[in-house]
Order: sequence, then C-alpha cells, then structure tokens
Amino acid sequence: MSKRTLPVLGKQATFKIALAFLPVALTVALVVGLLQMRSSNGLPPIGGIGGPFKLVDQRGKTVTDKDYLGKPTLVFFGFTFCPDVCPTTLYELTTQLKDLGSAADRLNILFITVDPERDTPEQLALYLSSFDPRITGLSGTSAEIASVMQEYRAFAKKVPLEGGGYTMDHSASIYMMNAKGQFVGLMNYQEPETTMRAKLKRLLDDGATS
Repeated sequence: MSKRTLPVLGKQATFKIALAFLPVALTVALVVGLLQMRSSNGLPPIGGIGGPFKLVDQRGKTVTDKDYLGKPTLVFFGFTFCPDVCPTTLYELTTQLKDLGSAADRLNILFITVDPERDTPEQLALYLSSFDPRITGLSGTSAEIASVMQEYRAFAKKVPLEGGGYTMDHSASIYMMNAKGQFVGLMNYQEPETTMRAKLKRLLDDGATS
C-alpha cells in the first residue's frame, strides 16, 4: 500500500479545525449514547440517518442505494489522499473480512469519497487495490457527494496546507445499515478488534433474519 506524506498542520490551524468539528463530535456522541441505551435483543433501526443516493463506483458503473438492499451494508466516508484514518480503517475492515471468511460475502462495504475533486473512479480503483476486493469505492459530482453526506449526517471540510494543496477533515465512524437500508449503529475508528467483530457478526445475524 503506497503512503503519502502530508505537511503537519500548525497549532492555530489545528485549533480551528477542532472548533469546527465540535458540533459534529457532539452529535456523534449523542448517537453513540442512544445506541448504548438500546436493547441488546436485535438491531432496531434508528431514523434520520441514511437515504437515497446515485453515485459511480470504481469501475465506472452508476449505482444507487437500491443496488445494496438485501444485504447489510457498512458505509465509510473518506478520501484516497488521507494520511492515517482512512488507510487504517480500510486495513482493519480488510482484516475483519478475511477473518469472517465466506460470511463476509453477505456484506456490502462502501467507501464513499469526501474528495470528489481528486477521487475519480480510476483513482479509487487504484487506491482500493491495496485492500479487500469486496470494498466498493463510490464517487460522484460535488453536489452528489454533498447530498449523500447530508443523508448520513457525515462531516467533511477542506483544509488548506502550507505550501499549497489541501487535505480533508472528515467523520471517521463506519455506519452500519441493515438489509433494508436502515441505520442500526456505528463502528468507530480503532475500536478493539473483538468489539468490531462482535458488531459485524450481530449485523450479519440480523441480516439473516430480515
């Protein structure tokens, strides 16, 4: 997997990013709190997160949310020039899918770019070749990406870098959707492997009974 080195942001820029991200962090914390209070019997859906979209996958095929109904789906927002969170999360998912074996075929895994300006289908295909082939990359126009991010209450912000160029600050959680396309929970960045595995198995079990 190729690595890209990005300049380190200054303290002032980092502080501004933290302030901008605070409302989103509070919203995610509230969602996580609600999830923790739910009953352990099954995975009841939570309204208000997720919805219709029309995007293009890394093979150049136009797809919609309906193409992924019938299987539980994991949705992760990121970008291919991401220096840390995205490759780490995709590597963790790749490891989990390998350990699940054939059961992983009963999952959809979507990596939706928050940087459509650079993440063309071709770029997504090149980047995702380093990870499990069952992970699908999705891109689209800036308007289409903004729309799907709004549906999922996801966050992303372009951050200029010293010397030119930019990086993206963005949400780091993985959205768990049931086979009907309904939001049922979150997996979080760098969760313990056992916790992530338990959530995946529960999602698969829930999908088998949908």
